[in-house]
Amino acid sequence: MDKAKIQNIRKDYSKKELSLDRTAAEPVEQFRTWFQEALDGDVDEPNAMTLSTATKDGIPSSRVVLLKGIDSGFVFYTNYKSRKGSQLLENPHASLNFFWPQLERQVRVEGVVEKVSAEESDEYFNSRPFKSRIGAHASPQSQKIEKREIIQNIATELLKRFVSHVPRPEHWGGYRLAPNYIEFWQGRPSRLHDRICYELVNNRWDKYRIAP
Repeated sequence: MDKAKIQNIRKDYSKKELSLDRTAAEPVEQFRTWFQEALDGDVDEPNAMTLSTATKDGIPSSRVVLLKGIDSGFVFYTNYKSRKGSQLLENPHASLNFFWPQLERQVRVEGVVEKVSAEESDEYFNSRPFKSRIGAHASPQSQKIEKREIIQNIATELLKRFVSHVPRPEHWGGYRLAPNYIEFWQGRPSRLHDRICYELVNNRWDKYRIAP
């Protein structure tokens, strides 16, 4: 693709504004409001978020995962032996990024990740579709494999083994990112975007505006 064509990709944002006075005192409450508006606004996969992790040496990697719960933090599930699982074991600091282009909004979340309880992981795992539960057993996530047929064959054998109930494998479960910084970004005209930040200071949330 021509370099000039990439440089000329632009969109002027003008749908809404974001006021410091009209945002919630607590960031998770503000996130819930925006998330509901994303649901009501028919945003494609509003719970899709970019999860960024890093090794103990600070080498980052990112991928899209799905938000599966909002409480004191942001909950997602994965294979504990995956690349992100290995990195979180070394370095529990991580960040999330939600982008809802239909609403011209972005939310950035930074914090520390811990595993959820086994009971929470069991509850969510048992709510998943049957073949998704099979897939959690069949896939050695992030590991090298020679060909796709290897995991397809494993899945076929597991379908014979687990006729109805599929137990959660020990290497699969949930994480909760407890936030210490959240930024809400609302696109505005002329790139003068609204950015409202919440920062956890001495166990209290400090809310402020930053320049675009």
